[in-house]
Amino acid sequence: MTSPVTWIRDRLGERNAAIVLLVALLALAVVPLVALPAVRCEVFGAGCRAPAPEKRADPVAAHRAPTPLEAATRGAYVALGDSYSAGVGAEATAADHNPLDRCHRTSKAYYHEVARTFRFAKGSSFWACSGATTRDVLKGRGGEPPQIGRIGRDTSLITISIGGNDVGFSKVLAGCVVKFPWSKGCTRQGTEIAEKMSDLRQNLSGLLAEITARAPYARVIVMGYPKAFSEVSGVDGDNITVSDQRWLNARAYDLGRLIRQTAAEADARKVATHAPGSVEFVDAYSAFAGHEVGSRDAYMNGLAVKLPALEAEPRSYHPTIAGQHALARLFIDQIQRGPGRPLS
Repeated sequence: MTSPVTWIRDRLGERNAAIVLLVALLALAVVPLVALPAVRCEVFGAGCRAPAPEKRADPVAAHRAPTPLEAATRGAYVALGDSYSAGVGAEATAADHNPLDRCHRTSKAYYHEVARTFRFAKGSSFWACSGATTRDVLKGRGGEPPQIGRIGRDTSLITISIGGNDVGFSKVLAGCVVKFPWSKGCTRQGTEIAEKMSDLRQNLSGLLAEITARAPYARVIVMGYPKAFSEVSGVDGDNITVSDQRWLNARAYDLGRLIRQTAAEADARKVATHAPGSVEFVDAYSAFAGHEVGSRDAYMNGLAVKLPALEAEPRSYHPTIAGQHALARLFIDQIQRGPGRPLS
């Protein structure tokens, strides 16, 4: 019987038979591959598996809003403001009493505690100045350069107390403490304060607009003023009556409310324009609750008089070291808590 190979060689010739055999061998080699799922899917359209989903970066996660702490610490921290921020009344070292320091920045001002609590990527600086008004922050005072010049696009946190000197609180206090026969007394200063409050609303709004323009990425935290008096008799030798104390505390409350509203309006403008940063308010009115002037453990200095000159010392009615610590805690808590809205 003739074998298939011999039959093919006889019919096709030697060369053609070799070609046929080669094709047959290749076909046999391919058959097992057809059984593989991938090949079967490609050739026959059967046994196909759904491809694994492609991993892509989450655009929301990649561009997530920073946390309040990240936003506050990614740049520089700058402390601005008046004597409540400078630390007048919280003197602890000989340097704190340096008469050549026109701004009276002290070693126990709340700035130092805030700067130690967090690590700011571009450091921190202290430029608050005693006696400063909103205009002084913009223009400078007593040979001091403008505080506004200390901030910039790399500033991520600004703390500030401002407004008390604009409404003349030191003069108001003097009118309540020093009762000359020809003075207006305490509560009769209300009309003058109201007029100055009206001016402050406009001036503070302009100041915050300038601050946010200079430091567009910063969280700006504006502080109100603490309630000063315990509203009990016997404060400063009964020179400030209980009714006068209540009136003065109410004016501090009014000032804080004005600052709160102005800060909220500044922040609303940022939200409306999808601008980065924030303008926030720290309510310090009750920061010294139980520790006001007249209490056993006061966080606020009472009246201190320079006898030769018969005038009040600058530390009068300013926070003590314990008071500055209480203010620092307010700022630290606010820095961690944030403005209560997403930050761009």
